[in-house]
Amino acid sequence: MSPDRTPSTPTYRGRPLARPADEVVDQGLGFDLGTLMDRRRVLRIFGIGAAAAGLAACGSQASAGNATSEGEIPEETAGPYPGDGSNGPDVLERSGIVRQDIRSSFGGATGVAEGVPLTLELTISDLVRGDVPFTGVAVYVWHCTREGGYSMYSEGIEDENFLRGVQIADDQGKARFTSIFPACYDGRWPHVHFEVYPGQADITDVSKVIATSQVALPKNICDTVYAQPGYEASVDNLANVSLDGDMVFGDDGAALQLATVTGDVQTGYTAALHVAIDTSTEAGGGGTPPSR
Repeated sequence: MSPDRTPSTPTYRGRPLARPADEVVDQGLGFDLGTLMDRRRVLRIFGIGAAAAGLAACGSQASAGNATSEGEIPEETAGPYPGDGSNGPDVLERSGIVRQDIRSSFGGATGVAEGVPLTLELTISDLVRGDVPFTGVAVYVWHCTREGGYSMYSEGIEDENFLRGVQIADDQGKARFTSIFPACYDGRWPHVHFEVYPGQADITDVSKVIATSQVALPKNICDTVYAQPGYEASVDNLANVSLDGDMVFGDDGAALQLATVTGDVQTGYTAALHVAIDTSTEAGGGGTPPSR
């Protein structure tokens, strides 16, 4: 370098660092928001259809235990009914929360959630270590009932804790849950919430969450399920929402969050999603939005 040449400012993904002496994760809110918008813009430029096609392939590979990441799972709100202690009750402190079948309540509550059977299979991978299976992480899942309510919060089921549970990712990074297909309630696309913790010992401390996101369910499957008894309210609700207009999935059409679903209403469905996590970036989900 010649003596009269000014050293160039360090950059990240082509953008000058706001605080050159600090780590990328310490560049401030403005820089973080710019990075997030750049990622969303790339998805839109290359087309949601292409991204969705890549996700379908990803889902098939995840089922075979050979997941290939299409990108880090987007961080999303946990919503107003997380049951993790961040907004009222904390089911994660209760003995029995680590279970595969989440259709019934536990710990003295006796309610059972009715609906079309659904097996949820999340394959968690660690991007920092080359997108390998994230063995041993604890995955907390929760979602609404066939009628659209949330246990521990909604009227009539405040004392129930069904449709909530934790599983530990196995050697392939898989966490499986036996549940029922959730409703489509007013204003939201059909979805399942989840949080990922470093391990089972961490689930009682929500500050240790390493990822918070949501799984979107495909419309053709929702149409079939909502034609079944008990899901009547979901028919009109689904007709009035779209993935592109959803408050959570609308920024990219759930390109990395749309589950691959197989099965039928008689034997039940399986919804699979590859969840790639980058622990080198700060978890930005959680929080309570103005509506569910």
